[in-house]
Amino acid sequence: MKLLSYLIVLTAIVTLMSCGTGNKNEVKSLSNKEIKQGWELLFDGKSFDNWKTFNGGEVTAWKIAGNEMHNSGTGSDHGGDIITKKQYGNFELYLEWNVAPQSNSGVFIHVQEGLTDAIYETGPEYQLIDDKGWPEKLEDWQLSGANYAMHPPKNARVKAIDDWNTTRIVVNNPHVEHWLNGKKVVEYDLWSDEWKALKTAGKWADAPHYGEAKKGHIGLQDHGGLTMFRNIKIREIKD
Repeated sequence: MKLLSYLIVLTAIVTLMSCGTGNKNEVKSLSNKEIKQGWELLFDGKSFDNWKTFNGGEVTAWKIAGNEMHNSGTGSDHGGDIITKKQYGNFELYLEWNVAPQSNSGVFIHVQEGLTDAIYETGPEYQLIDDKGWPEKLEDWQLSGANYAMHPPKNARVKAIDDWNTTRIVVNNPHVEHWLNGKKVVEYDLWSDEWKALKTAGKWADAPHYGEAKKGHIGLQDHGGLTMFRNIKIREIKD
């Protein structure tokens, strides 16, 4: 009886450990409800079929490991930034991300090619960074969840460095919302008087193409340090 009880407990432990390991890097397939709502996967954990290099062709600097999308970890010259092949106007984007210590990346919207060599000079950026371990003092508009160099996040809470964060970006004529781990941390209106004033007075004063497009690619940044992404999906918002 004792041996049987021991085997039952041992089996339960192994099962729980297996489930935990599987869930860690599990690619979440779309439910029937999500499919009806118009969601589509941008990353299936196996290929870069929906992605290309910004101002370039096939994705070569990034890799797929354990169903995760990893940037090169050395892309300080921005040469490894990638974008979706398809362009989006109004949409809801969901993804999960994790940055290595002292790493920095971002998610871009409405990216345009052929205008500049710097992806961040074309589309607004949802900032991703190691907030707690960054070696220098960060401005509030540099923190995770920020509309980089424009709108700082409010009440943002990033998880521990080894945990995965969730991000939602909602763009809807011209309203934009940034969500981090289930909380709305930024909202703004593109091309409003307030937005134009921030652009003119700040980092983008000499970037004429910044934020001007109403439709464009989704971009992921390769900007020094390792950043990992998984479970990337998008739903277009119809007028």
